[in-house]
Amino acid sequence: MNKLITVIGPSGVGKTALVQALGKTGGFETAFEQHAERPFQALAKQDPRFTFPNQMDYLLLRAEQEKELRNGSRIGLMDGGLDLDFHGFTRLFLSRNLFSQNEFDLCRRFYLLTRGLLPLPELIVRLRADEETVADRMSRRKRINIASAQDTALFNSHLDEWLASIPSHQLLELDVTNESMEYTHSIKVIFDKITQIS
Repeated sequence: MNKLITVIGPSGVGKTALVQALGKTGGFETAFEQHAERPFQALAKQDPRFTFPNQMDYLLLRAEQEKELRNGSRIGLMDGGLDLDFHGFTRLFLSRNLFSQNEFDLCRRFYLLTRGLLPLPELIVRLRADEETVADRMSRRKRINIASAQDTALFNSHLDEWLASIPSHQLLELDVTNESMEYTHSIKVIFDKITQIS
């Protein structure tokens, strides 16, 4: 089974840009969030009743992507991922009353079953940036986001709770507040870490 790396953090922190930069090195099979292609994303932005099907669609997508990457010929690399979608977004949407406790419980059942069948990523790269930087990056994005820059602190608190259970050798935390979109520094640090898990 192939190794998997996920890049996590709040919306706007730079997950997709980092995965794209890493992907250009040619050493990875990549998978992305596919905002424009998701059937419920635009609907959920307009009507909270679609938040639950949208979230279930994302959990399914990320599980499918993990399975495919695990069967690839190179190290798998994802922006976000199954764990981020559950521990970050699903918990955030419950906190914001965008779906019910029963809907959250269905998401949790799916996540726990799937994570029991698929191993945890070998490396989780957690990106941090100050809230001003995140807000600026989000204001320049041209994609549909359910989460907002105002959610960053709460989102990070949910991630902190989950990551406290992750072994330190599987976690790499990077502050990308002052990082360029080429991510030169972060890429070097990540490659150094990869040599430790290979």
